Amino acid sequence: MTFSAHPREGADPSAGWLVGREHQLPVRIYYEDTDFTGVVYHANYLRYFERGRSDFFRLVGVSHSALLERPDPAAFTIVRMTVDFKRAARIDDALLVRTTYDRPKGPRLFISQRITRGDALVAAAQVEAACIDLKGRARKPPPGLAEALAPLFDPAP
Repeated sequence: MTFSAHPREGADPSAGWLVGREHQLPVRIYYEDTDFTGVVYHANYLRYFERGRSDFFRLVGVSHSALLERPDPAAFTIVRMTVDFKRAARIDDALLVRTTYDRPKGPRLFISQRITRGDALVAAAQVEAACIDLKGRARKPPPGLAEALAPLFDPAP
Protein backbone atom coordinates (compact mmCIF):
# COMPACT_ATOMS: atom_id res chain seq x y z
CA MET A 1 0.00 0.00 0.00
CA THR A 2 1.35 3.41 -0.94
CA PHE A 3 0.24 6.61 0.70
CA SER A 4 -0.07 10.11 -0.70
CA ALA A 5 -0.83 13.50 0.80
CA HIS A 6 -2.75 14.37 -2.33
CA PRO A 7 -6.34 13.36 -3.02
CA ARG A 8 -6.29 10.16 -5.01
CA GLU A 9 -7.68 10.12 -8.54
CA GLY A 10 -11.34 9.16 -8.57
CA ALA A 11 -11.72 9.76 -4.82
CA ASP A 12 -15.28 9.52 -3.58
CA PRO A 13 -16.68 13.08 -3.72
CA SER A 14 -18.57 12.44 -0.47
CA ALA A 15 -15.19 12.28 1.31
CA GLY A 16 -14.95 16.09 1.29
CA TRP A 17 -11.99 18.07 0.01
CA LEU A 18 -8.65 19.57 1.02
CA VAL A 19 -8.07 23.31 1.32
CA GLY A 20 -4.37 23.69 1.95
CA ARG A 21 -3.66 21.24 4.77
CA GLU A 22 -7.21 21.31 6.11
CA HIS A 23 -9.76 18.64 5.24
CA GLN A 24 -13.34 19.91 4.99
CA LEU A 25 -16.39 17.66 5.20
CA PRO A 26 -19.97 18.95 4.98
CA VAL A 27 -22.49 17.50 7.44
CA ARG A 28 -26.23 18.16 7.41
CA ILE A 29 -28.17 17.87 10.67
CA TYR A 30 -31.16 15.55 10.48
CA TYR A 31 -33.96 14.88 12.93
CA GLU A 32 -32.20 11.69 14.08
CA ASP A 33 -29.21 13.78 15.23
CA THR A 34 -31.23 15.87 17.66
CA ASP A 35 -32.94 15.62 21.01
CA PHE A 36 -36.61 16.50 21.49
CA THR A 37 -35.83 20.24 21.33
CA GLY A 38 -34.21 20.04 17.87
CA VAL A 39 -30.68 20.57 19.28
CA VAL A 40 -27.89 18.17 18.31
CA TYR A 41 -27.27 15.61 21.05
CA HIS A 42 -23.75 16.21 22.42
CA ALA A 43 -22.39 12.71 21.67
CA ASN A 44 -23.17 13.14 17.97
CA TYR A 45 -20.40 15.73 17.66
CA LEU A 46 -17.95 12.87 18.31
CA ARG A 47 -19.47 11.06 15.31
CA TYR A 48 -19.00 14.11 13.10
CA PHE A 49 -15.38 14.45 14.22
CA GLU A 50 -14.82 10.74 13.48
CA ARG A 51 -16.26 11.16 9.98
CA GLY A 52 -13.87 14.06 9.40
CA ARG A 53 -10.82 12.04 10.46
CA SER A 54 -11.87 8.95 8.50
CA ASP A 55 -12.79 10.80 5.32
CA PHE A 56 -9.53 12.76 5.48
CA PHE A 57 -7.68 9.43 5.36
CA ARG A 58 -10.03 8.09 2.67
CA LEU A 59 -9.47 11.16 0.50
CA VAL A 60 -5.67 10.74 0.56
CA GLY A 61 -5.89 7.00 -0.13
CA VAL A 62 -5.57 5.52 3.36
CA SER A 63 -8.13 2.75 3.75
CA HIS A 64 -8.84 1.47 7.25
CA SER A 65 -9.73 -1.96 5.85
CA ALA A 66 -6.49 -2.08 3.82
CA LEU A 67 -4.50 -1.21 6.97
CA LEU A 68 -6.04 -4.26 8.64
CA GLU A 69 -5.25 -6.51 5.66
CA ARG A 70 -1.53 -5.71 5.66
CA PRO A 71 0.98 -8.43 6.62
CA ASP A 72 1.63 -6.23 9.69
CA PRO A 73 -1.98 -5.13 10.41
CA ALA A 74 -2.55 -1.69 11.88
CA ALA A 75 -5.45 0.39 13.10
CA PHE A 76 -5.92 3.71 14.86
CA THR A 77 -7.58 4.27 18.21
CA ILE A 78 -8.39 7.47 20.04
CA VAL A 79 -6.48 7.76 23.31
CA ARG A 80 -7.40 11.32 24.26
CA MET A 81 -9.93 13.87 23.09
CA THR A 82 -10.97 17.21 24.52
CA VAL A 83 -14.04 18.93 23.13
CA ASP A 84 -15.13 22.52 23.62
CA PHE A 85 -18.78 23.08 22.80
CA LYS A 86 -19.28 26.71 21.75
CA ARG A 87 -22.76 26.85 20.16
CA ALA A 88 -25.66 24.50 19.65
CA ALA A 89 -26.24 23.01 16.23
CA ARG A 90 -29.87 22.48 15.30
CA ILE A 91 -31.98 20.46 12.92
CA ASP A 92 -31.42 21.38 9.24
CA ASP A 93 -28.10 23.15 9.94
CA ALA A 94 -25.38 22.75 7.34
CA LEU A 95 -22.08 22.27 9.18
CA LEU A 96 -18.50 21.90 8.06
CA VAL A 97 -16.13 19.53 9.88
CA ARG A 98 -12.57 20.89 9.53
CA THR A 99 -9.70 18.53 10.28
CA THR A 100 -5.94 19.03 10.31
CA TYR A 101 -3.39 16.37 11.16
CA ASP A 102 -0.91 18.47 13.12
CA ARG A 103 2.03 16.16 13.77
CA PRO A 104 3.11 12.59 14.40
CA LYS A 105 5.11 11.46 17.42
CA GLY A 106 6.08 7.80 17.49
CA PRO A 107 2.84 5.82 17.26
CA ARG A 108 0.69 8.91 17.91
CA LEU A 109 -1.00 11.42 15.63
CA PHE A 110 -2.12 14.79 16.98
CA ILE A 111 -5.21 16.18 15.29
CA SER A 112 -7.13 19.47 15.51
CA GLN A 113 -10.78 19.59 14.54
CA ARG A 114 -13.47 22.25 14.35
CA ILE A 115 -17.11 22.18 13.41
CA THR A 116 -18.39 25.43 11.97
CA ARG A 117 -21.72 26.79 10.78
CA GLY A 118 -20.79 29.50 8.32
CA ASP A 119 -18.18 31.59 10.17
CA ALA A 120 -19.42 30.54 13.63
CA LEU A 121 -17.48 27.97 15.64
CA VAL A 122 -19.84 25.28 16.95
CA ALA A 123 -17.33 22.87 18.55
CA ALA A 124 -13.58 22.29 18.63
CA ALA A 125 -11.60 19.18 19.51
CA GLN A 126 -7.99 18.28 20.20
CA VAL A 127 -7.47 14.61 19.43
CA GLU A 128 -4.63 12.19 20.11
CA ALA A 129 -4.82 8.96 18.12
CA ALA A 130 -2.46 6.02 18.38
CA CYS A 131 -1.55 3.43 15.82
CA ILE A 132 -2.03 -0.07 17.25
CA ASP A 133 -1.57 -3.69 16.22
CA LEU A 134 -4.38 -6.24 16.40
CA LYS A 135 -3.60 -6.95 20.05
CA GLY A 136 -4.12 -3.29 20.91
CA ARG A 137 -0.43 -2.52 21.50
CA ALA A 138 0.99 0.76 20.28
CA ARG A 139 3.11 0.52 17.15
CA LYS A 140 4.62 2.93 14.65
CA PRO A 141 2.37 3.73 11.70
CA PRO A 142 2.99 1.61 8.59
CA PRO A 143 6.09 2.55 6.60
CA GLY A 144 5.49 5.54 4.40
CA LEU A 145 2.31 6.83 6.08
CA ALA A 146 3.85 9.64 8.15
CA GLU A 147 6.21 10.55 5.32
CA ALA A 148 3.36 10.74 2.80
CA LEU A 149 1.28 12.90 5.11
CA ALA A 150 4.25 15.14 6.05
CA PRO A 151 3.21 17.91 3.61
CA LEU A 152 -0.09 18.14 5.50
CA PHE A 153 1.41 18.34 9.00
CA ASP A 154 1.78 21.69 10.75
CA PRO A 155 5.18 23.09 9.67
CA ALA A 156 5.62 24.78 13.08
CA PRO A 157 4.54 22.29 15.78
